[in-house]
Amino acid sequence: MLGTDFRTGSPNWLDLGSPDTGAAAAFYGRVFGWEFVSAGPDAGGYGFFRVQGKTVAALGPLTEEGATSAWMIHFQSADVQATTGAVRSGGGVVRMEPMDVMGEGWLAQFTDPQGAEFACWQPGKTPGLGLTSAENSLVWVELHAPDPVAAIAFYASLFGWRHSEMQAPGMVYRVLSIADGDQQQGSFGGVAPQGDGAGAGSNEVPRWVPYFNVADVDATVSAIEDGDGRVLMPAADVAQVGRIAWAADPAGAAFALLKPDPRM
Repeated sequence: MLGTDFRTGSPNWLDLGSPDTGAAAAFYGRVFGWEFVSAGPDAGGYGFFRVQGKTVAALGPLTEEGATSAWMIHFQSADVQATTGAVRSGGGVVRMEPMDVMGEGWLAQFTDPQGAEFACWQPGKTPGLGLTSAENSLVWVELHAPDPVAAIAFYASLFGWRHSEMQAPGMVYRVLSIADGDQQQGSFGGVAPQGDGAGAGSNEVPRWVPYFNVADVDATVSAIEDGDGRVLMPAADVAQVGRIAWAADPAGAAFALLKPDPRM
């Protein structure tokens, strides 16, 4: 599970681009109990979702022409300039060149060779999220890719990620870990073949999806539906994982819910 002792390759930030930040703040406040706090008048509408005063995610308006609402997962880089070069060398696309975010850290945004968007955060004054794995915070990240093996090779060239394979119903699921330390304790996410995930179908695209830890998946699904969100995969129990569901907010951004198996 995720912690906040971020190291190279750790998911260390998460934000949502939305066409209506007010509506998004209201929706996620209802679903997860998040409080939205503006980053200030010079932040262009950007702000933070907080639980008990700790940042669990962020929210801002869409900034790229033609962009659709989506959650963006950021991975820690010790040198965002070097990571940018490695993305290009590996066949990825640099959507936003590295920029210094007012001394808080360095940010760059990319698209991997199979089309999944992600970002990197090199910490400055802001190391990353203030709370993970607790209820109503980020607990897991998952990549859906047409070629999981090639995807892992690309990201390993950036961050040195390790992986292990496990059998899941109808597919091989690959669990990702950061490069150093105990591999199981350093796990933070997984890779599934595109088309085998929740919401699979002709509209599915390669993407990273955040999982949020919730106390009651079924109750949270009801709150999503009451808030005009959509259920992409109904709540279901997964052996040795927990109870999960997939959903999309009213603007179409996909995310997932997980009540972890206590034996994990």
